[in-house]
Amino acid sequence: MTKLLRWLLTLALLSTTWATLALDLLGLDLLPPTWYQVLWPLPIYLLVTFGCYALGIIGYRLATFNDCEEASQELQAQIREARDDLTRHGLKF
Repeated sequence: MTKLLRWLLTLALLSTTWATLALDLLGLDLLPPTWYQVLWPLPIYLLVTFGCYALGIIGYRLATFNDCEEASQELQAQIREARDDLTRHGLKF
């Protein structure tokens, strides 16, 4: 099972549960009337919470990003080698 399929399955399960409770599709009156005031905006709250979580993860990953000194030096050497080769072929920088 791919990660996307797992996320879509979870989203479908949560959406179905929310719709069943919010719209009282089963007609069981499972929740007190005051809980519906929390239940209706719940998808928006979850979306905002997920957005904050995603921004936090991106910020953390940027803050702890590793520098690759060896790769940087290797890339600079390849750039110098390419410039030297192009200079030998008549290109002026």
